[in-house]
Amino acid sequence: MGKADRLSRRPDWQEGVDRDNEDQTLIKPEWVRGVEMIIEEEILRERIKKAQEGDKKVVKAVEELKKAGVKTLRDREWEIEDGVVLKKGRIYVPEGKLRGEVIQLHHNTPVGGHGERWKTTELVTRNYWWPGVTKEVGKYVDGCDACQRYKNRSEAPVGKLMPNAIPEKPWSHISADFITKLPLAQGYNVILVVCNRFSKMAHFIATTKKMSAERLAKLFWDQV
Repeated sequence: MGKADRLSRRPDWQEGVDRDNEDQTLIKPEWVRGVEMIIEEEILRERIKKAQEGDKKVVKAVEELKKAGVKTLRDREWEIEDGVVLKKGRIYVPEGKLRGEVIQLHHNTPVGGHGERWKTTELVTRNYWWPGVTKEVGKYVDGCDACQRYKNRSEAPVGKLMPNAIPEKPWSHISADFITKLPLAQGYNVILVVCNRFSKMAHFIATTKKMSAERLAKLFWDQV
């Protein structure tokens, strides 16, 4: 590259002027999405800190830490950092709506990007932990309205609904079903219903709930 000549320099640029970049915006605030998440996490951390004070498990662990006179317990399983109780280096989230807010922060925000369950679980468990976190994250992702509406399905598209063929003679097409949970009568508590789709004629056969496949085949052969 050559040296800039006089024509390529703006006349309002002067060297040695103090605060010459005061009104220059290099990165617009809307471009920095991660800052919003950092601020929300700081607020959430303070709320978790207050909620931990009422959690019996956390209170018990803190009392043991204080009695021991150290900041770690049980081979670094529980720790205290800035008044927040950690388990295995991650913030323990007490039971309640805060757990859902933690998942929402790592799934619904632009940084989370509505990732699938394992991606969201990985983001949550970087800094947070509670019993059953993987199961709860999976339940939240499966019920996410945006994911259900806009994400593509991995299974093959289903075909068109095909109506059953119209029977051409009696008993060429039949349907069968059981009527169960009936009161016991003469040793029977189930009715087998076999219906002819051509004439709508039906057989009602008394049987029992513990009927075997062999017994069902024999009833069909004898009664139908």
